[in-house]
Amino acid sequence: MRASAVLTAVSCCIGLCAGLGCSGSDQSDPRQVVISLFGAMERNDQAALAHVLDLASLMRNTTEDYAVSTDSPRTFTDPRQILNDLTNDGLTKTRWFSMQRIINNAEITGETATVEVTFVGLQDKSLPTSPNGERGGVPASVTGR
Repeated sequence: MRASAVLTAVSCCIGLCAGLGCSGSDQSDPRQVVISLFGAMERNDQAALAHVLDLASLMRNTTEDYAVSTDSPRTFTDPRQILNDLTNDGLTKTRWFSMQRIINNAEITGETATVEVTFVGLQDKSLPTSPNGERGGVPASVTGR
């Protein structure tokens, strides 16, 4: 039996490069940067992801998982591990793309932008599990500096 879920406003940081506007990028609308992120994930385009994400910042974050709700955050020691997680059969891509993604409001405060993303989908036993066995938890807002 499947249960539907609407996941909202779970705070999580995803390091989108230097203020969601991305230095060196012509995208100044934070919502468009998030759309680019999802597009690159859909195409399995690791080069585009490397351009949009602040991979070094994501690797330094060891207190909370950058993308999956879990009690034990995953740690990454190589940028390729993050890129693999976001493409092909990576855990984050599999979870996020098993749900409808709705890009909501964006708020810019100084050099930081927060984009609210709502994930709507089915949580059931077919979803992959995190290393500690949790299923289906995903963040609903992304924040970058």
